[in-house]
Amino acid sequence: MLRYLIPFLILNLNLLAQNNQIIDYSSPKKYEIGGVTVTGVQNLNKNTLLEISGLKVGEEITIPSDKISSAIKNLWKQGLFSDVDILIEKIIDDIIFLNINIKEQNRLSKFKFKGKISKSDINSLKEELNITRGDILTKNLINNSVNKIKEYFINKGFYKISVNYLVSPDTLKNNYKNLTFTINKGKKVKIKNIIINGRKKIFNTKQNLIFKKDSIYAISDFQIRKSMKETKKKNAWRFYKASKFIEQNFINDKKNIIKKYNEIGYRDARITYDTVYLNQDNTLTIEMNISEGEKYSFGKISFTGNTVYTNEQLNQTLAIKSGDVFDQSILEMRLFGSGEGNDLSSLYLDDGYLFFNATPVETSVKNKKIDLEIRIYEGKQARINKVNVKGNTKTNDHVIMRELRTRPGDLFKRSDIMRSQRELAQMQYFDPEAFDVKIDPDPVKNEVNITYILEEKSSDQIQLQGGWGAGRIVGQLGFTFNNFSTRNVFKKDKWDPLPSGDGQKFNISASSNGIYYQQYRMSFLEPWLG
Repeated sequence: MLRYLIPFLILNLNLLAQNNQIIDYSSPKKYEIGGVTVTGVQNLNKNTLLEISGLKVGEEITIPSDKISSAIKNLWKQGLFSDVDILIEKIIDDIIFLNINIKEQNRLSKFKFKGKISKSDINSLKEELNITRGDILTKNLINNSVNKIKEYFINKGFYKISVNYLVSPDTLKNNYKNLTFTINKGKKVKIKNIIINGRKKIFNTKQNLIFKKDSIYAISDFQIRKSMKETKKKNAWRFYKASKFIEQNFINDKKNIIKKYNEIGYRDARITYDTVYLNQDNTLTIEMNISEGEKYSFGKISFTGNTVYTNEQLNQTLAIKSGDVFDQSILEMRLFGSGEGNDLSSLYLDDGYLFFNATPVETSVKNKKIDLEIRIYEGKQARINKVNVKGNTKTNDHVIMRELRTRPGDLFKRSDIMRSQRELAQMQYFDPEAFDVKIDPDPVKNEVNITYILEEKSSDQIQLQGGWGAGRIVGQLGFTFNNFSTRNVFKKDKWDPLPSGDGQKFNISASSNGIYYQQYRMSFLEPWLG
């Protein structure tokens, strides 16, 4: 059967169809699609491919038209084919029959590694690559795999790593290929030296018997080395941390250096240049240039928008004085996040002002002093609407609720939430690392819903003791159930292994040295009796 390829571009050609009808590509003509066949398919569903193409039997189509181009593009976008053609099978009057001829991409049969690498490295690489049998074997997949292999070994200190690959046919299955990675790790490369340029010496205001120098760096070599927590140069005495270079660790360590400068008033400090190069002795040198800038201190601090507390009260809570070394992290901590709860945010949040916000704005920078205006939005006091508990699969709600210091109708207080968390932790029924509190405010109604998210843990105990005395063995066995429930004793479905959930404590123990001495004890405690 004679076939004609429908091209992407409109060609000024006349092609003869099987019924001797001339197809003039310079004069588009409308046809009805009488049928569409798919050829070249080995692993894919033909009906699915027809759906993707958008060509449907019975629909009207113009030859040539963008609809053919769109059908080819739709199939190409799947990334499953190396070639896609749409051909004319035949034309009967105004009915056209089309054929989609495709060539599938090769698929991966299996892959393996060659080279001097350990089994643990092979297992780790398989997890890193995350490729499996049947994947489309594209150039992009191979290149990504090679890059991941290189990155894996570079992070282990092998900077001269080379990776080659070989694609070979699978003789047992058509269109499937085997992939072999040949890895040459080379030798490990360690950091020999870290060079810091650009630092300026300043007058030493803290001279003593130990530090006698007249001038020093703002941050000493020791402080810089300490700031670089993960990027260390080679030392024979440092056996607990490898001196390998990892790009992400180096990025983080550069941030740590700048953070250290910021803490002592150098707010404009930045690293303007850094490079890593290989030495002739197969070691690395890291070189960077630091622009320190000027050292600043806090100037005048004023407040605006505050009506609940006076400027004096806010200044006392902020506890930053004019002349103190400027440190942005200290400012943010005193505004929003002191661990002791003596920040401005805690001051307002402990009085119901849930919608409080403070925005520090620089108003002046003179003589290396930074004046600030802290603009405060107080909002209205919020009251607690609902208090919910989630995650308690064993402990009953009322046992938890009686420990909480946040109750519906009360003013919202941050300190009450923190105390409630401490109370729940002391119960020892829940995993403290899984504690979370979800705050859901409603600014329109000035209300807030609080949800305590918990995760149960085992709190029961078993005690086994043994000893020898007077020629006899003395033993003791005891069980303590810290979250017992008496009201569920007669409910069979609550025994797991004993009824629990009401926060009661039940203890039973026995001790004996044989037939001469036996003692049995049983105790019960209801912590909220009365």
